[in-house]
Amino acid sequence: MSVLFAHLGELLTGLLTTLELAAIAFPLALVIGTLLGVCRVSPIGPLRAAAGFYVHCLRNSPMLLVMVMVVFGLPYLGATVPLFGSVVLGLGLYFGAYICETVRSGIAGVPLGQIEAARAIGLTFSGVLRQVVLPQAFRSMVQPLGNILINVCLGSALGAAVGVQELTGSARQFNLDFAQPVPTFVAAVIGYLLITLTIGQLTGVVERKVRIRR
Repeated sequence: MSVLFAHLGELLTGLLTTLELAAIAFPLALVIGTLLGVCRVSPIGPLRAAAGFYVHCLRNSPMLLVMVMVVFGLPYLGATVPLFGSVVLGLGLYFGAYICETVRSGIAGVPLGQIEAARAIGLTFSGVLRQVVLPQAFRSMVQPLGNILINVCLGSALGAAVGVQELTGSARQFNLDFAQPVPTFVAAVIGYLLITLTIGQLTGVVERKVRIRR
């Protein structure tokens, strides 16, 4: 334990990298998922089909496979992206598929009468989405989105497999240097617990505030 405490800064650096990955990847996944969700309810058939194909492919693929394809596929296509950026993109693309289904579910929960009323006063499809549907849908999506954010944080551990020194990667390197597997990985577990429990508490606070405003 003395060795662990003496080099605790290395694990804290990995924890910070995990938070940075999640802080960038989750908004990216939110944008991708929202666009896909809108396409899934679009009256344009090809958009619905393309979004559905994307979602089914990503949700039925291992996240590690997606991550590896992004990390090694981008250089093959001639795009030079740092490993950190590749992991962010992989997380965003993967969890965007899950957010898409969450958005679609939230949209389905908006009363049909409100949508028809919005159309009756002359709003276009995009206007109905922006002004009526999405604001209400996102209020019902707070808890599911919080759960996806937790999964993004945990999924960032796969960054260690492609060379990004986030929390799991830092713990693995620390164990290789000092051969202290039990305290090292227990400390990593505590770090992930702190992240997930904090997100869970914040999600609950946001959900209650949104519910009060209704």
